[in-house]
Order: sequence, then C-alpha cells, then structure tokens
Amino acid sequence: MDYAAVEAALLAAGLCARGGFHPGPEEGVPPLPDGRAAGTLVLAGSVGGSLWPAFAASAEFADGGSDPLDRWSRRVLAGVADALGAAPVFPFGGPPHHPFQRWAQRAEPVAPSPLGLLVHPEHGLWHAYRGALLFAERLVLPPRDEAPSPCDGCAGRPCLTACPVGAFDGRGYDLEACAARLRAVPAPCFDAACLARAACPVGREKAYGRAQAHFLMADFLAAR
Repeated sequence: MDYAAVEAALLAAGLCARGGFHPGPEEGVPPLPDGRAAGTLVLAGSVGGSLWPAFAASAEFADGGSDPLDRWSRRVLAGVADALGAAPVFPFGGPPHHPFQRWAQRAEPVAPSPLGLLVHPEHGLWHAYRGALLFAERLVLPPRDEAPSPCDGCAGRPCLTACPVGAFDGRGYDLEACAARLRAVPAPCFDAACLARAACPVGREKAYGRAQAHFLMADFLAAR
C-alpha cells in the first residue's frame, strides 16, 4: 500500500486525500479493530465542489432521508477502507467525537480562521473533511506543506463584517441569530453558502456552486 493508491481509491469514490500523519499516543487516534495502534492516518474530504457530482448522483441524496451527506460519506469511505485494508473513522455520529480539526492541522497547512472554520492557504474556507482512514502500517507520506495562515496578513478581515446579523465577532458564533436570519431571509445567504464565508478573499474560485450551497445551508438549518 502506498499513498498514491489511497489517493486514487478516494478520488474514484468522489473524495480527496487531504494529507496524513503518523499518529502518536497523545493525538486521540482510536486503535484499529484488532486493538493495534494505527501507524498512519489519512484524511479524506473535499475541495471546492469536488464531491458534489458523486454525492448528487447517489441514492442517499435522492431518498429523502435525514443526514444524506453523512450517510453517503459513511458508505463510500467504508467501501474504500474495506478495499484498502484500513479502518474508517468519521467526524460525525459520536460519541466518541474525534478531534478532526487537530488532525487536519497535523496533516495540512490549515489554521483556525476568525469564523472558527479551518482556512487553507490555497482553498480558503472552501474545503471539508468527511472522514479518515487508519492503516496499521506506516505509509510513506508526501511532505506536509508549510505555509502561514492567510488570516495573519488579512488586515481588513471582511469575514467578520459580511454577516447581516453580525453572527461572528472573532471570539464566538451566535448560532441562534444566524439560524433566525436563514429562516426569515434565506437569500442571499443560501446562494453564497454563508456571506461571511464568501467574503474571505482566499480561494474564491473554489466557492461552492449554487446547488451545493443551497443543500449545505438547508442541511445546516434543518439540524437546528
């Protein structure tokens, strides 16, 4: 098994490999089903609209059930894991609640943004993590890119002033104000997949298309 094979298997399933690391005992990575410690963790997710075609064509998207994206992610990633001899773990469905944001910062040059979302120096806020694959062996991994957070040099921080109800102040998130606005006036927040997120100047070419944006905003609101 090598990292290129993992990348190819995830890509064929509609997902992207988002880097990996060799976990230590302090990093909250669960053991493999046979009790062994994982030698490698590889994150699986999406960049921009990369997963949308596969998900939008899936049975989960069409069946009208709850949590379609989570159910699709679980099925698809479990299939990849089975084919590669890995164990899947997910950022949803807990407890246990795995520290995916911490794992992501080990695997990629991402950092917390003023919105709380992880910002990537190339993809901005237009990316996501849908799960991870645990391998017993220590795979040879590509070197982790080193780049500073784009937020460090962003003087204006337009993400903090774009929300029409001021749900973000750089210290916290007023979820109730956000949800109330979405129920009362869905557009243009739905079209932009969040006006605060869309205000970030990094990675704007990766912004979600309208169908994906509407799905994600409606899914967020349904959970509230």
